Amino acid sequence: MPFLGQDWRSPGWRWVKTEDGWKRCEPFSPALEDGNNQLNDISHTVIITGDDENEEVYSTEDCEFAAKKRKKDHFRNNTDSQCFYREKWIYVHKESTRERHGYCTLGEAFNRLDFSSAIQDIRRFNYVVKLLQLIAKSQLTSLSGAAQKNYFNILDKIVRKVMEDQYNPRLIKDLLQDLSSTLCILIRGVGKSVLVGNINIWICRLETILLWQQQLKNLQMNKQVNNGLTLSDLPLHMLNNILYRFSDGWDIITLGQVTPTLYMLSEDRQLWKKLCQYHFAEKQFCRHLIPSEKGHIDWKLMYFALQKYYPIKEQYGDTLHFCRHCSILFWKDTGHPCTASDPNTCLMPVSPQHFIDLFKF
Repeated sequence: MPFLGQDWRSPGWRWVKTEDGWKRCEPFSPALEDGNNQLNDISHTVIITGDDENEEVYSTEDCEFAAKKRKKDHFRNNTDSQCFYREKWIYVHKESTRERHGYCTLGEAFNRLDFSSAIQDIRRFNYVVKLLQLIAKSQLTSLSGAAQKNYFNILDKIVRKVMEDQYNPRLIKDLLQDLSSTLCILIRGVGKSVLVGNINIWICRLETILLWQQQLKNLQMNKQVNNGLTLSDLPLHMLNNILYRFSDGWDIITLGQVTPTLYMLSEDRQLWKKLCQYHFAEKQFCRHLIPSEKGHIDWKLMYFALQKYYPIKEQYGDTLHFCRHCSILFWKDTGHPCTASDPNTCLMPVSPQHFIDLFKF
């Protein structure tokens, strides 16, 4: 029997639709075989509904169709029997060739690069959150229906991680605020077909976002009991060195609220001057000089003033990489099948904004 599909070169893998998109399924799995045997029995039954006067007997074909529908639902929910693809990279092509038809979309890349596992890595967590925030601001309508489901599934995992580990809730609050604002605008324009899916689904998603925001607002930090050395026991020069390692002004302010000593160190003019010089060029902060009452420059206020006009430098523990030789986007730890003689010379780190720009045609 010929293979019926969009690609006649397919090796015949079975693909099932899940919340994270289409996943490749094991051809032989005991769990699936048991499910198939149970569901096949349904197709041989006759369903009778209605009153005695208006009986409607469905034919065997209708029963088979209902059984197939139940099989699809069974496959969607049976995650234990699924074999996910191992490749965590994607070929970025912007034109059609004999080997590759069509274009690589943002939704395809979002589904293939395994962001669900990336958020469990503390080095990649901020990177993925920033990427989701950029998509929420301008590219949400560019995602396919499967990619949008995957987007909200990953977002749900991020919120759960923050609620359990209490890691960087401020970053997630900013993401949810941008996403809720975007959805409010898009839902009003649903008549223009700007969203994929039913309007009621998007209203439910918006309500879920508002619920997440309320949960994060009520989040209470657990006080850790530690009888050993604490942050307050460190010498002043070490505490000062820690503050100089931060690249975000809000992190400095948050740390300064822990103890009076840290507050005193966080108000140092030289600290905020170094932060301004790191993020902004001299021409930029010369245009927005803010003198203090004593006639000195208030570098702390100037940092937040400049932040409104110019983008700050972004730092991430790990990022996606793009191979200029192979045109493949991948996580550096997972690697990719590179054909270059010296692959390290072809690698280029990809910022979240660069990731978005790769798929703008």
